[in-house]
Amino acid sequence: MSTTTTITYDDRSVRRFMIASLCWGIIGMLVGVLAATQLSWWQMNGKFLETLTFGLFKADGLSYITFGRIRPLHTNAVIFAFVGNMAFAGIYYSTQRLCKVRTASDWLSGIHFWGWQAIILGAALSLPAGLTRGKEYAELIWPLNIAVVVIWVVFGVNFFWTLARRNERALYVSIWFYIATIVTIAMLYIVNHLSIPTSWVHSYPIFGGVQDGLVQWWYGHNAVAFFLTTPILGIMYYFIPKAADRPVYSYRLSIIHFWALVFIYIWAGPHHLLNTALPKWLQYLGMLFSLMLWAPSWAGMLNGLLTLRGAWDKLRTDPILKFFAAAVTFYGMATFEGPLLSIRAVNALSHYTDWTIGHVHSAALGWNGFMAAGMFYWLAPRLWNTKLWSKSLANMHFWIGLVGILLYVAAMWAAGIMQGLMLSETNPGGATLKYEFLETLQQIKIFYIFRSFGGALYLLGFLMCAVNIFMTARSGKASDVSVEVVVLNQDQKDNMRLGETFKSDPVTHIILALAFMILWIFLPAHADKAAFAVAVILVIRAVKLFKKNGTQWSDFFDRLIENYLPFTVLIFLAAAIGGAVQIIPSLLVNKAVNVEDRMQVVYTPLELCGRDLYVSEGCYNCHSQMIRTLVPDVMRYGPTENQGYSRLGESLFDHPYQWGSKRTGPDLAREGGAIAKDSKVLRIGKRDNLWHFNHFMNPRQTSPGSNMPPYPWLFDTKADLKELPKKIAVQTQLGVPWPAMTGDAIEQSARDQGMELAESLVKAGAYLPQKPNLSHDELRNQLADSKVVAMIAYIQKLGAYQEVEKPTSKEGRPLDPDSYRRLSSPSPKVEAK
Repeated sequence: MSTTTTITYDDRSVRRFMIASLCWGIIGMLVGVLAATQLSWWQMNGKFLETLTFGLFKADGLSYITFGRIRPLHTNAVIFAFVGNMAFAGIYYSTQRLCKVRTASDWLSGIHFWGWQAIILGAALSLPAGLTRGKEYAELIWPLNIAVVVIWVVFGVNFFWTLARRNERALYVSIWFYIATIVTIAMLYIVNHLSIPTSWVHSYPIFGGVQDGLVQWWYGHNAVAFFLTTPILGIMYYFIPKAADRPVYSYRLSIIHFWALVFIYIWAGPHHLLNTALPKWLQYLGMLFSLMLWAPSWAGMLNGLLTLRGAWDKLRTDPILKFFAAAVTFYGMATFEGPLLSIRAVNALSHYTDWTIGHVHSAALGWNGFMAAGMFYWLAPRLWNTKLWSKSLANMHFWIGLVGILLYVAAMWAAGIMQGLMLSETNPGGATLKYEFLETLQQIKIFYIFRSFGGALYLLGFLMCAVNIFMTARSGKASDVSVEVVVLNQDQKDNMRLGETFKSDPVTHIILALAFMILWIFLPAHADKAAFAVAVILVIRAVKLFKKNGTQWSDFFDRLIENYLPFTVLIFLAAAIGGAVQIIPSLLVNKAVNVEDRMQVVYTPLELCGRDLYVSEGCYNCHSQMIRTLVPDVMRYGPTENQGYSRLGESLFDHPYQWGSKRTGPDLAREGGAIAKDSKVLRIGKRDNLWHFNHFMNPRQTSPGSNMPPYPWLFDTKADLKELPKKIAVQTQLGVPWPAMTGDAIEQSARDQGMELAESLVKAGAYLPQKPNLSHDELRNQLADSKVVAMIAYIQKLGAYQEVEKPTSKEGRPLDPDSYRRLSSPSPKVEAK
């Protein structure tokens, strides 16, 4: 006999997360609009305050609102604060109802909410202060990273505890996506944020060079997949059927969508590093799996849109369905464009340009933002037991937001394609490039203005949303829903053992086929063909077994979704396999024996200090340090002394790597010393020290038309040389071959180099406008330990390398490292010339 009980859902947590999402979202979008205007008008970096205060407040720039510092604030606020809180609201609401049980622990829910907001507040304070790890979407300092992991574990424990207490036998498709999010984000976040601290606010990632780049985009790409996509897909599968009052179009299609997406997505990260020093086999692997993503992504899009069949007439009057339909459409557009941009030939044009920015924002604004708005409008009347305050205002929000998105994305497409084509165009004869970098920037400024306007419209739409939700809440009363449910006995759920899971035909064949496909990638000639043949045989056998006894396979899956633990383990394996195949070989490739024909010269203590300042100021947001294997890149940045494209060994000791993903300014990989011997740079950089001094003081003095902000605080503040011994000790732990030096020797080395560089600046005519009467010695002494001198020292070191012998085959033929099939195989010894 079944027993029933009355439960009251925890909707208080849902309301909290929804309100937090709206508040942080508006802040994040406001910061985004400010960042967008800074690219059109450099005065928006702080100079505008002088105008607003009629000259009472003198400011050539404020360090904490420059583009390099607030761009990470914008991305983190939108991703983790806006979308993160929105996802938590949707997960807490839907999971309770799909499991027919209250969230397991109100206490854990409270810790999750307040802990997450505290982390966001910490990011909002630390990022503008220049406290960053220098890796996109992974900028938070190590204490905040530990807090993220702790709060994520709290969330996971509460979620899985709720699943264990559920009163519903089978797990609905939304729950699958939530499980994938929790498990995979934990794996990605922990691996990419492994660091060794040098202080409470600074650390170095344990990975460096190409290895760091690969791990970063394994994380960065899949943070988009498993934080901005999978939880929102789970929300889509719950809220669209509810809003349309229609069942999901195809349950079978949702199964294909889920498993294909979880398995394929994790392999696609290397497409962010196409045409770089990354080994070609990894580039092609990322491109192949990115193209494969078309199928599952569009399966999900079609499943979402076709769920609205029979309800299309409601779109004319129902703003909620408008938002949901547009969001799924943008998801389809973004997941078509993403694989397109992963094709190496297309990526050669799009990468480092605003086309990528347009692609990212079509997904973030259209997919995430509109799904959030639709969910908020659907939830608010139910959470406050009333009607939506104004459908007209919600409709107005939709149209203003849609116009804003289209303006933004179209402007970025136009700017990116135009700049990419201009940067590649040559003069008649093809020997020289036609346009300088600044000329291309001038041509696309009008599109930057359109982008700012589009972003402002989108922000206005969400301000309308906030007003609408606030008035809805005022017109009603917060209430938690109570329902009567049938209590499910323990023997009616979660009764499949892990061993039984792996002995089943589907899982056994899939694991064995994958194992032999991976062996095919890494085994030497002939053995790889045998592995591929075995994999094909296993696939054929699996298909025959399915045709012969398909009911048994479907029965297995029906049992699997009644057991959350085996289901979770299979999800983890599906995601972990792709990461292991990419990351483990990279542990071996980033060694001194795999540097192609060049090896990076280790920085001096002062240059390391300057590099940390470069990272702190967020220069990587606008400048790359990677000359791609493309003719226009080599012609523009690497022709001197036949330097060519960037080699793997030239960033061997960089923790973190600084290859970048967007060029608002030119590439800096060869900005400094070109060649070195015995760790000494033999040639000064492309420009002298005074040029860089003036460039930091006023970029338009050296580069007319530049949109780079001035950096006056670099001249007034001292570099923190006392931290250098700790930093060098950590880098030595990480394998950087620093010479043995005492702490005092390290500091003295930095001071000596700073004094030498400052002397060269004063002799060349450098001066401080705010202190024009300083004597020669006074000016030299003030500059010697300033941040600007450390920055100049670092910039002048960029591109310094030592030549080494190229690896050769057993027959003595030179090997192209891009052709290595087995990165784990022993490599020939490399000796310096």
